[in-house]
Amino acid sequence: MKLKTAVIQMDIAFGDPEENYKRAEKWLQKAADQGCQLAVLPELWTTGYDLTRLDEIADKEAAKTVQFLSAQAKKHRMHLIGGSVANETQEGVENTLIVINKEGELLKKYSKLHLFRLMEEEKFLKAGKDDGLFMLENEQMAAFICYDIRFPEWLRKHVLAGANVLFIPAEWPLARKDHWRTLLIARAIENQSYVVGCNRSGEDPKNKFAGHSIIVDPWGEVVAEAGEEEEMLIAEMDLSQVAEIRKRIPIFEDRRPAFYE
Repeated sequence: MKLKTAVIQMDIAFGDPEENYKRAEKWLQKAADQGCQLAVLPELWTTGYDLTRLDEIADKEAAKTVQFLSAQAKKHRMHLIGGSVANETQEGVENTLIVINKEGELLKKYSKLHLFRLMEEEKFLKAGKDDGLFMLENEQMAAFICYDIRFPEWLRKHVLAGANVLFIPAEWPLARKDHWRTLLIARAIENQSYVVGCNRSGEDPKNKFAGHSIIVDPWGEVVAEAGEEEEMLIAEMDLSQVAEIRKRIPIFEDRRPAFYE
């Protein structure tokens, strides 16, 4: 199966959800105009890292964002990896990723498992507890958020559960751009999976962001990569490559997990 994919490397209006819904709507229209079957948004795209105001601007149970994304998915008949949003739950605010299929159905909510202390996430956000697995077009996939990619055992757990495509929305700073690229390529090679990294562009009061959204195939080859500025990256993923690469080098058959404890 082939999926024409749009990776939306948008700039984010700091602490302004209404403006960001408008921006996302325009980008999703552009993706639809290009005939994309799937589109990906970045991390915390409704608010940016305006963490000190989350009590004012977080989306309660992510309800407004789910409604917005569902309407966009149905309008364009396009699957959405809807980035992540500040999600106000009964237990606290979580950094929650949303997956919607082209019928507008909510397939998954995944809250970021690993909180990034360099950006003070642990002071304002509650860590998630669940996995990032979901089925789309009869394919097992998984999604993670930004800092999660520094924990290869977390991604590998999902691949062992059948995931063939790994999505990573992010707000990754420019200062560590090389880490972003290297880690994503490594995650693709070691898991023999497609990896789709959607980073934001632009800056906020404390950070300048790297951009460089990227799609990497299961062999570790870069299919497409953006620069630092706001843009939409479009490429086709041929999911049949996953089985072909895993057959070529059968690393999953050669694992010896009894020694890994």
